Amino acid sequence: MPKRPAADTLPPPPADHYAQMVREFRWQVPERFNIAEVCARRWAQSPDAAQRIAIQVHSAGADGFFHSYAELQLAANRLSNALADLGVLRGDRVAIVLPQRFETAVAYIAILQMGAVALPLSMLFGPEALEHRLTDSAAKVAIADDGAIGNLLAVRAQCPQLGTLIGVDTAASARADMAWHALLAQQPDGFDLAATRADDGAVLIYTSGTTGPPKGALIPHRALIGNLSGFVCSQNWLGFDPADSAGDGAGTTFWSPADWAWTGGLMDALLPTLYFGRPIVAFNGRFDPAGAFELMQQHQVTHTFLFPTALKAMMKAFPHPRERFNLKLQAIMSAGESVGDAVFHWCQAELGVTLNEMFGQTEINYIVGNCAMNGQANLNVGWPARPGSMGRAYPGHRIALLDEDGHECAVGEIGDVAICTHDRHGALDPIFFLGYWNNEAGTAAKYTTDADGLRWCRTGDLASRDADGYFWYQGRADDVFKVAGYRIGPSEIENCLVKHPAVANAAVVPKPDRERGALVKAYIVLAADFVANNAAKTGASGQFEQDLITQLQQHVKTRLAPYEYPKEIEFIDQLPMTTTGKVQRRVLRLQEEQRARNKTKGPVSAGR
Repeated sequence: MPKRPAADTLPPPPADHYAQMVREFRWQVPERFNIAEVCARRWAQSPDAAQRIAIQVHSAGADGFFHSYAELQLAANRLSNALADLGVLRGDRVAIVLPQRFETAVAYIAILQMGAVALPLSMLFGPEALEHRLTDSAAKVAIADDGAIGNLLAVRAQCPQLGTLIGVDTAASARADMAWHALLAQQPDGFDLAATRADDGAVLIYTSGTTGPPKGALIPHRALIGNLSGFVCSQNWLGFDPADSAGDGAGTTFWSPADWAWTGGLMDALLPTLYFGRPIVAFNGRFDPAGAFELMQQHQVTHTFLFPTALKAMMKAFPHPRERFNLKLQAIMSAGESVGDAVFHWCQAELGVTLNEMFGQTEINYIVGNCAMNGQANLNVGWPARPGSMGRAYPGHRIALLDEDGHECAVGEIGDVAICTHDRHGALDPIFFLGYWNNEAGTAAKYTTDADGLRWCRTGDLASRDADGYFWYQGRADDVFKVAGYRIGPSEIENCLVKHPAVANAAVVPKPDRERGALVKAYIVLAADFVANNAAKTGASGQFEQDLITQLQQHVKTRLAPYEYPKEIEFIDQLPMTTTGKVQRRVLRLQEEQRARNKTKGPVSAGR
């Protein structure tokens, strides 16, 4: 269990306004609701539609260029008409295999406003991953640029329902059935919005598959409403800035490296930013710390969502970033894994922003988190963020920790994070997905019913809760393991290791052991500057690495419990990651199990 800060270093107990806000919060979900209408059409009808920036396209070393909400809606109308001509009907799936770019936003708005279902697919997917999702969803049309068209063409013969490929950019247009710009140029400017219900499917997102084969989670239009309380809180009241009396979002710019094909990039960045009529930066390129800081400086980014792995890399590369970059940050949200207190304190001290951690899943996003507010206490909202904590339940969501029998855990006990389908007032919580595509059994297994008849959705993520309602993440249910009777959560050990200057990232897993059942093993990626400064030593012999292992073990042993230090450490060039930036401990755990079956010890350390 993550160690709490000492009592005298904790922020004061949450003010009564948090309890009042949670108690008085009410969902307002209309029967008819369409994401495209609230994220684009309404802003395109405003007097400043031609000047209000929707998508700010990033170009390194240049000002870049932007697209207005008027342009966004016009292009979406033309694409909707084109898709209708291709036979796309309400409920049909249309695949989007595009990076962060203007056309990606256009595709989402076009598909959603006609009542079809958007199928986001990552640019990182290879042919097999694409084939599974395209065939399982029976997508009718796919839109791709130069980076994805080759993989789509490679599997097209195995996707009989895929009727048309639309190519964006020169090369993709030449290889696809239709070219984006030529296709849209033939279409009329107007399109009538489909009268979708709030419960109609809007987006089909396949889970990353860290605990099994990818499953398609069907997200309804109402889920955007369910996201908003968490988005507003985690972004320090974005959309309700008292300084923005005109309501035009002047001075507010959002950016996140999160792929718009994933829940983090789509539901935590692109769509809620457009919902509030603000500009979002589109960056099509690989993440690197220097580039991230330069982008935020260039576009004066005020609000962002950064994965823990990104923040750790930025912290290691630039311990004092404000000495080099002129930043305007007002809010940072992070999710996916625990960032740890080292990153938390770095954000406060070096970026001048209190990090708001958030927790959610593809199926039920944005349910727990923080709202530190950065000195905006005059708004009488928000609550103190505690280092290492996931935060508290966001308004409108009823959260509990359940044991294996479905009973709620007491304060301090570890349980499965679960959310009730109904809020404290008995109203349906709009955050919930509709179910797994073609997988009724998987959907049913996600839920449990308690003795009072309340229905709960289990996340499979473990946490504990303190007396003030703050949740403390322990890891996935299949990541937690026991050593000599002690329950080990990998996050705390990983956080401790990352504080060492030699460590860029770490993953902790159990290694099978005959005597103790398992022992703690750490896979470590060394920091680039550490490797550069010690290149001669690391390449000379194994003694330097063995001394470093001893040093790292002592580093953990003196800071955590004696049973938590890694008995074995292996250095690797990179950790296995999902396409959403989460460490795949499962891959490493299975590797250790296979080594044990083969009766091979495996190296204590692997040279770089």
